[in-house]
Amino acid sequence: MKNLFISDLVNKVGQEVIIKGWVQRKRDHKKIVFLDIRDRSGIVQVIGDEKFKDLNSEDIVAIKGLVKQRPKKLINPKLLTGSIEIEGKEFSLITKAQDLPFDIGKDSINLTLPTLLDYRSLTLRHPKIRAIFQVQETITQTFRQIMKELGFVEFQAPTLVATATEGGAEVFPVKYFDSTIYLAQSPQFYKQIMVAVFEKVFTVAHAYRAEPSVTTRHITEYVGLDAEMGFIDSWIEIMETAELVLKKIIQTVNDKHVDILKMYNINVPKISTPIPRIKLKEALQIIYERTGRDIRQEPDLDPEGEKEIWHYAQEKFDSELIFITHYPTKKRPMYTYPDPDNPEETLSFDLIGRGQEWITGGQRINDYNNLIENIKKWNCNPDNFQIPYLQAFKYGMPPEGGFCIGLERITMNILGLSNIREASPFPRDMERVDIRLKKAVESQL
Repeated sequence: MKNLFISDLVNKVGQEVIIKGWVQRKRDHKKIVFLDIRDRSGIVQVIGDEKFKDLNSEDIVAIKGLVKQRPKKLINPKLLTGSIEIEGKEFSLITKAQDLPFDIGKDSINLTLPTLLDYRSLTLRHPKIRAIFQVQETITQTFRQIMKELGFVEFQAPTLVATATEGGAEVFPVKYFDSTIYLAQSPQFYKQIMVAVFEKVFTVAHAYRAEPSVTTRHITEYVGLDAEMGFIDSWIEIMETAELVLKKIIQTVNDKHVDILKMYNINVPKISTPIPRIKLKEALQIIYERTGRDIRQEPDLDPEGEKEIWHYAQEKFDSELIFITHYPTKKRPMYTYPDPDNPEETLSFDLIGRGQEWITGGQRINDYNNLIENIKKWNCNPDNFQIPYLQAFKYGMPPEGGFCIGLERITMNILGLSNIREASPFPRDMERVDIRLKKAVESQL
């Protein structure tokens, strides 16, 4: 088993080592060959003689050599190993790679999005692409860490469900033996059920939306960082918890991934304390006053409106994040708690970050009879939700609520990516499930 990684080499100057990895790049200078060797931890330069000439990009090799300090004028400050190099003595070829369809040895990778995804198993290896998912792992692990510190219990939510979570039509039916079931739109029902077990719960869950749209900010399968908490005294506690978690995530990314943020030439979002909060009606009025565009009768912000409120938050509060609260009852799902002071609005919120929605949450209806009534108002049949969802409320549910952070959406916006598909290692949408579906259909005609 491999137990020496490239990142370890800075402490091995003067020692002979054997490193294993991929050839990232080769530069042939007559009798001297320069190789950039890559493993999961970084890249190191190897200087070899003519016997290294037959190696090419993505060949997997084991190289024996001496770790040496680079001359000061040749130090590469961009690399963790930029102060050292390896004087290659010999190598063994572990696996030979076929000729590549394009060069992935450069610092940047300038490919169209379809090409980037058509060759996903190859492009994921590029350090700049791999870095996206290093940040994404940090986001997920930080979410888990802070949830545990706050006393939340993790559980695993099912993907196959008997009925639509939101009571809508945007679900994927699945043939399940002799029945039809669905892919879950969210773990919402299950995290509410688990509140009656552990009081505070979270899950990292895949969810599916059969929305017939192709945009830069939506994908069909996404990952939600979901939390739900019981015995709340106010719905504000939910928003405060979401703010705490988000600030911790952004701080950790900033502390841990300075190199990746530099690679993407971006800073983490500016955040004020507390994150500003305005009602949806205020936000719509602000947009009208700033732009003359009248969407004051709409039940939600459109993409253009989200961007305008982001600009407003920067100018007014010096913050790239802002909470929008009190969405209309008719806009929110059937389980959302209405505002007692104005039942036409809900005790709910979205967080807008860098011009897009990152988080959605709010208080839920916990009274069984009120929930039944609301399900009927949404033209749904309560019988379809009895087991296991309504059953949990029938036998006692505390005041509760929660939120969901879109993992791909927050990754995309922290790194300034232009398309959410870049923030998913294997994105699914209307046109792609690994392969481009249109192409697959055409090949069968």
